[in-house]
Amino acid sequence: MGTHLITGAGSGIGAAVTERLAERGEELWLLARDAGRAKELAERFPGVRTIVGDLADPDRLSWALGHQTLPDRLDSLQHIAGVVDLGEVGELTPKAWTRQLAANLVAPAELTRLLLPQLRLAQGHVIFVNSGAGLRANAQWGAYAASKHGLKALADALRWEESGNGLRVTTVYPGRTATPMQVKVHQQEGKEYDAERWMEPGTVATTILTALDLPRDAEITDLQIRPRG
Repeated sequence: MGTHLITGAGSGIGAAVTERLAERGEELWLLARDAGRAKELAERFPGVRTIVGDLADPDRLSWALGHQTLPDRLDSLQHIAGVVDLGEVGELTPKAWTRQLAANLVAPAELTRLLLPQLRLAQGHVIFVNSGAGLRANAQWGAYAASKHGLKALADALRWEESGNGLRVTTVYPGRTATPMQVKVHQQEGKEYDAERWMEPGTVATTILTALDLPRDAEITDLQIRPRG
């Protein structure tokens, strides 16, 4: 069984992936934004280990992780957490831009940097859950899409840099998925939310595990998945 560190395990796609890996008996380390959230995750997923680190404040991740026990090796680091604030370019404030860039791009970059020794030791796998917005930007999605376009660049650069160390890097681009984030998006769009229209988080989790379980003689670099219809 492998050892995996997952962000965003508290809901949506992250929770679905965590449940699947827990069922398989994998060793799981879950990143939580604070001690309260860590306790909730530990109660929800018995047997997991938790690490406290706030993705909204990437400058402090090094300090936070340096004061906690970390896994000795990592078979995968899965970046699934994210935040979204919609708005037109003419309306979005620097705070809205900075919040999304910090949590969606800078924090994954920093977390990856800090955990590269453990990933290299295991010849592990870094998985970035991106978005369709990481490939195209629609009206009101400028800041979020910018953060996700940047995440694609991070993944592509990391793949080239670490291929010699045996790391695999996969970016998954889900379309709209029935998650709490999607509820928030609909609220911001002023639209009625109907979960039946969108993919289930477990469906996206299946694609992530497919990339993770692929035999070592290949890697899935980019994988798009969207609701049917």
